[in-house]
Amino acid sequence: MKTEIFLNLPVKDLNRSMAFFTELGFTFNLNFTNDKAACLEIGENIFAMLLLEEFFKTFTKKQICNTATTTEILMALSVDSREKVDEIITSVVKAGGIEYMEAKDYGWMYQKAFLDLDGHHWEIFFMDESQAPKE
Repeated sequence: MKTEIFLNLPVKDLNRSMAFFTELGFTFNLNFTNDKAACLEIGENIFAMLLLEEFFKTFTKKQICNTATTTEILMALSVDSREKVDEIITSVVKAGGIEYMEAKDYGWMYQKAFLDLDGHHWEIFFMDESQAPKE
């Protein structure tokens, strides 16, 4: 059995969130998408379930994190090049997201961060492991 990862994220406006991630080049699995949730395809076995806040609340007894003041999760996605990092962040800003924090360039790893429409923190990075410092 293959292992799959499903991140569950509360969103205020499902259609707006879907449009945002579509503008970034992501697709959705429509078999797991309805008026309360959408299955964002991140990688071969990696998905984010975007759940309307009221629906999200049915899965937990805890309060939903206020993303304006608190980070509950930081999602980090690798891409194939430094240029792709920059390209995605440019798309994020065009789609209404926020570039968050300054770029970090370690020579062997380059990363930028953004906040999506609901304030969830995402990292986009390129890493050349062959150039990583040896300890």
